[in-house]
Amino acid sequence: MKLLVIGGTGALGGHVAIHMAAQGHDVTIAGRSTPLASTPMAAMPFLQGDYVKGDFTPDQLAGFDWVIFAAGNDPRHVPQGSDFDSFLIRANHEAVPALFSACREAGVRRAIQLGSFYPQAAPHLLADNSYIRSRLAACEGARAQGRPGFDVISVNAPFMVGAVPGLPSVIFEPYMQWAEGLIPIEAYAPPGGTNFMSYRSLSEALEGALLHGDPGKAYLVGDENLSFRDYFQLFFDAAGSTVRIEERDAELPLLPDVAIPQGRGNWIRYEPDAGETALLGYRRRDIAAAVAEIAGQFGGVRT
Repeated sequence: MKLLVIGGTGALGGHVAIHMAAQGHDVTIAGRSTPLASTPMAAMPFLQGDYVKGDFTPDQLAGFDWVIFAAGNDPRHVPQGSDFDSFLIRANHEAVPALFSACREAGVRRAIQLGSFYPQAAPHLLADNSYIRSRLAACEGARAQGRPGFDVISVNAPFMVGAVPGLPSVIFEPYMQWAEGLIPIEAYAPPGGTNFMSYRSLSEALEGALLHGDPGKAYLVGDENLSFRDYFQLFFDAAGSTVRIEERDAELPLLPDVAIPQGRGNWIRYEPDAGETALLGYRRRDIAAAVAEIAGQFGGVRT
């Protein structure tokens, strides 16, 4: 199939683009800026554009059988000086449904909206968190564009863990440097935890959604429920460290409280539906392997 991955220059979009190309699909990636030359995505056809600005018109999308949208905006993407809520409304409430409408008009047959797990796994957070409300609006708004002959499916993922060859990571490089003793932060983690999923498992789930997903469905995917202490311990273990992470009720600079919407000390635990997991065909118990891949790519960094 001819597939367009919007957001394919980034981590999750790039990983699924590589995965789908390996399955024999004709993959084009799209994003605001060109892919890094050090990544496998640099060898793929590239379509430049910003969905928030409406750059992906029906004419540009014509000819693609499938679209995976992996470019959703979160608080990291809000431009400096912009109003937080206004930007998220434009990016998630408005621009995402408009993109899927353009896909329908272009004759795309199936489209996947990669979203966030919070609205399904922790709906109690919706009332007080405009970002999570915006992710729900994107999920619902995208699927509302579905019609006979144009299937829209959402795949909603938790905390993601993994690496893309040649792609830097502002999250995982510091984790490995910390585990190797190169960042002077004590070895502790805040209480609480969440569900984690590997890039590899997510790419498999996205492929499964394209092949087998039910039109209009929002799939809550995930893998392992881990405490933050056990999660960070995996990085220290992968670095060959004998240090044991302690749990401490304090903000961790590498996982600030703003990145824990449920609040420090709280959990978001769930078990993905077994039938849906089988339908989408993604692996489980893959977090330690994902951390090992991260260590292989970012370990041994010296500053």
